[in-house]
Amino acid sequence: MTSEPDGAPLQLYDALRRATTSFSPLQPGVVRVYSCGPTVYSRAHLGNLRPYVFADTLRRALLWKGYDVRHIINITDVGHLLADADFGDDKVEVAAAREERTVWDLTAHYTALFKRDFSAVGCLTPERWTVATEFIPQMVEFAETLARNGHAYVLPTGLYFDTSTIEGYGAMASVSHDGLREGSRVEAVEGKHNPTDFALWRSFPPDAPDHAMEWDSPWGRGAPGWHLECSVMSIEALGPHFDIHTGGVDHREVHHPNEDAQSRAYLGDGEPWVGRWMHNEFLVLPKPPGADGDEKISKSKGHVVSLDTVTDLGVDPLAFRLFLLASHYRSQAKLTDDEIRSVGTRLTRLVETVGRRLPDHITADADRPLLDADAAFSSLSSNASAEHLRAMDAAISDDLGTPLVLATLDTALKDETLDDEALLVLVDAARSLLGLDLLHLAAGASASAGTAVGDDDRAAIENLIAQRDRARAAKDFATADALRDRLRDEHAVVLTDGPDGPTWTIAPS
Repeated sequence: MTSEPDGAPLQLYDALRRATTSFSPLQPGVVRVYSCGPTVYSRAHLGNLRPYVFADTLRRALLWKGYDVRHIINITDVGHLLADADFGDDKVEVAAAREERTVWDLTAHYTALFKRDFSAVGCLTPERWTVATEFIPQMVEFAETLARNGHAYVLPTGLYFDTSTIEGYGAMASVSHDGLREGSRVEAVEGKHNPTDFALWRSFPPDAPDHAMEWDSPWGRGAPGWHLECSVMSIEALGPHFDIHTGGVDHREVHHPNEDAQSRAYLGDGEPWVGRWMHNEFLVLPKPPGADGDEKISKSKGHVVSLDTVTDLGVDPLAFRLFLLASHYRSQAKLTDDEIRSVGTRLTRLVETVGRRLPDHITADADRPLLDADAAFSSLSSNASAEHLRAMDAAISDDLGTPLVLATLDTALKDETLDDEALLVLVDAARSLLGLDLLHLAAGASASAGTAVGDDDRAAIENLIAQRDRARAAKDFATADALRDRLRDEHAVVLTDGPDGPTWTIAPS
């Protein structure tokens, strides 16, 4: 099916058309989605995680509309160079040398950490994780085809794609690709035909020392270019043409235009390669003292703020997901410690409200099937509950309007006229659309609340909280943080700060 009888048609933004249009898949009933994955040379920061919460929300919206969704995410374990360059040092090899690990140990370690964080923020596991080093022969074949068909040329540094051979190159980017663009990441490599040409294959000099990751090719020992990898893996996993390609907004300027150009040249059928390109905006840090503006969270700028930052503040990682959902995916979101604490409080209150209103329905089962629109609408009988559900559906259908879905959930939870059956459907619809399983979280909160705390322990906990409140009032944040650590380490207390003061629970053992 493509839309439910009582629901709104799905409208999604397309970066290539620069417009929000009605969505329909290339193959009826099936949607194929490829998401640019992480380069696994270090711990993912919170900015790295936003593209996956966005892509997961897109997937949930498609499932809600009744589609069968095939979602692929890649793991880049080779070929992504420092500063996203076309030649120089590979990020993975540099990190492996710094940490005194093999490249294989390093990538395995950070892949595992990424998947752990990915799960912690409530993302559904993709149909497949494609790993770059498992597709080297296909990458060589792809590049050979481009060279054979006149789209590539050889230089001493490797095989380069000739961007002048493909019509409409760079149309997706926010600025023109004619020549060198302001702020563009293209290099003045001697012999390049055009400033925007890019490496398909990086050839290592004959006298260069062996690299940890290198393969034979018609152009000598070397490694694939970063752009080449995603084209090959997506086509191998999803077929020559697929429905949606996602990534961060930074990919819109260089990486995705290059993927698109080489893929259209490789296929040579004159058809658009991908049906729709979708990008999330940056996560930004507040303006540093003396700076002109806010800065995006970026490893290159040293802003490695990981999910541990959230948990160290005593906040559930799902609160970070809630923080992202409270902004539209195409809007920048500014992150501060106070914002994390505030959204932690918001999540706690949502959980408490659901636990209070639906105490007989909280569940330890976190793997319940997701609800789709047909099932949800058919489950409701009252006009009031159907109105709330239509509002949720209309919001998600309008280019993934998650802030309005959340607002509708808040309204429904305050609507005392709704009986348990109607409210349960609405809460389950919000779980399916937003990835926030409030019934499951309420079960965990109930278990925590039931943990016995003796009078002496309770007095010690409240004394430490009072000390911390005084330290915070005196702006002695070092002492306040140390007291939070004591509460966590000595008493297993999860502390959440809110506008009405801190609340605390005991973490489940």
